Amino acid sequence: MLVIGIGNPYRGDDAVGLIVARQVRERGHGGVTVLECTGEGTSLMEAWKGAGAVILVDAAHGGAAPGMVYRFDAHEGPIPTQFFHYSTHAFSVAEAVELSRALDQLPRQLVVYGIEGGDFAAGVGLSNEVTDAAQKVAERILQDISDQ
Repeated sequence: MLVIGIGNPYRGDDAVGLIVARQVRERGHGGVTVLECTGEGTSLMEAWKGAGAVILVDAAHGGAAPGMVYRFDAHEGPIPTQFFHYSTHAFSVAEAVELSRALDQLPRQLVVYGIEGGDFAAGVGLSNEVTDAAQKVAERILQDISDQ
């Protein structure tokens, strides 16, 4: 199992994936590797190469209230690009997943969590709603890991 937190620690709510990854790492769970990435698509594809099960966590911008959590299973269909369209990453999470799909290189399991951000301005720290959502997503990931 590989958990990848994505984000920029200096762009407000964009850091949420990193925060979730740190929470999962701190709580520790045998057999789980946790990585923090900027979210550049080809780096993500390289990071999950050979992994059987992958969970990605990134900030999303789908138009809902900050803190809204989205969960996408890459094997159930394409990852909606509109949720990650405003990402600060050059080649988005959704594009990396779809390129991997086209190349027949998706991990056996690939789940993407998007947490709706509200403030992507320069600065450190998450908004309150996103902080609460990060904790809930970390707990859900840990439960998913335990269930496997």
